[in-house]
Amino acid sequence: QVQLVESGGGLVQPGGSLRLSCAASGRIFGVNTMGWYRQAPGKQRELVATITVGGRTNYADSVKGRFTISRDNARNTVYLQMNSLKPEETAVYYCNEDIWTPSSGTKGYWGQGIQVTVSS
Repeated sequence: QVQLVESGGGLVQPGGSLRLSCAASGRIFGVNTMGWYRQAPGKQRELVATITVGGRTNYADSVKGRFTISRDNARNTVYLQMNSLKPEETAVYYCNEDIWTPSSGTKGYWGQGIQVTVSS
């Protein structure tokens, strides 16, 4: 069974930084695209950033130049470095990984979500 565990969230002041991590475990044979999404109260979940197995990245316009997504393929882990955080970026952040397993083929798996609060 595949499991994604996120870490690194918390409370930060406006303009501050946080680094999120998401590690996948289980009988994993390969991981394709990894990504981060967020959902603020009363809003739909939205894309923050994605990274392909080859390292190509894609960012939401609102985070370009401030957030950096990266991955460690050996550890099936994806990171999100967030700088210059704004109060409106308070949300639950979710990681997503497209994982191949012998039993299920390729599926998208979600982490449980981690709270990021930007407030003074």
